[in-house]
Amino acid sequence: MTITRRTLLGALALSGCPFPACAEDAWPSRMVRLISPYGPGGSNDISLRLLAEEFGRNLHQQFIVENKPGAGTRITNDLVAHAQGDGYTLLYVAAPYATAEALFGKLTYERKDLQPVAMAVVAPLFLIISADAPFKTLPELIAYGKSKPDGLTFASPGAGSQPHLAGELLFRDAGVKGLNIPFRGDAASYTELLAGRVDATLTALPTALPYIESGKFIVLGVASSERSALYPQAPTLREQGFPNVAAAGWYGFMAPSTTPQVLVDKLQAEVLRALAEPAIKNKLTAQGLEVRAGTAAEFGRFIDNETQKWTTLIREAGLKGE
Repeated sequence: MTITRRTLLGALALSGCPFPACAEDAWPSRMVRLISPYGPGGSNDISLRLLAEEFGRNLHQQFIVENKPGAGTRITNDLVAHAQGDGYTLLYVAAPYATAEALFGKLTYERKDLQPVAMAVVAPLFLIISADAPFKTLPELIAYGKSKPDGLTFASPGAGSQPHLAGELLFRDAGVKGLNIPFRGDAASYTELLAGRVDATLTALPTALPYIESGKFIVLGVASSERSALYPQAPTLREQGFPNVAAAGWYGFMAPSTTPQVLVDKLQAEVLRALAEPAIKNKLTAQGLEVRAGTAAEFGRFIDNETQKWTTLIREAGLKGE
């Protein structure tokens, strides 16, 4: 007897299991694509690969990381926004998602095209200066900037990046003039800082730690609401009189808005389960990341708050993306 597609669908219908529902129940029955907005080797890529391995072990399916860097993460946002909502293409979204529209205007996708699945991690930003600088504390840095006609110069790994925006917040809070100078990544920023051609930078800890431990860099503080367990000796900038300076890199999972709720719930449960594993937490901490697990609803509220906060700053400061 030859089984046709019509016969198969009819049998499924009689069994009380329409085909889409069966597919949802069987997820994942094939390879899942996890789309990273950055290239290999950074904290986004490393943390995603750790989680992908954990998903694969638990769900007995292949989770493949695809790196598609460029355009300030807008390439990946667009790709997943227009993907099929079947649970097999997911976005490991990064902080620039919340600032893209304010910086670049109309986008090729809309926020309604993507839905939150779960928040994963944050990367605290530390205020760093060269050990050879003529200032050694945050008050001295601010006083130095106020003594110069053009104020302070801050290096950042790109216009509109979280370090750039955090620097703008500090300039405003401190009442000091400042210029953010974008470079291609942290390495170039560090070169300029060591050479004394910029005054400071805000950066994630792992890449800066070798310079800190060798005595080449000094940490003046962390741009978080609380001290970071990654480097608890660094006081927050809020503790030092700058209450509005809070910023961090962050990552989480999003799916096309057409993804059924049952799949979103499954995806959310798997992300939260993986992030609760002590071994995963330890590995993420070693990469300078803090686990910040959150449900889809919590992640959605977080993104809304980030979008509102940074849109206000970007518009008031007249910032534009590059």
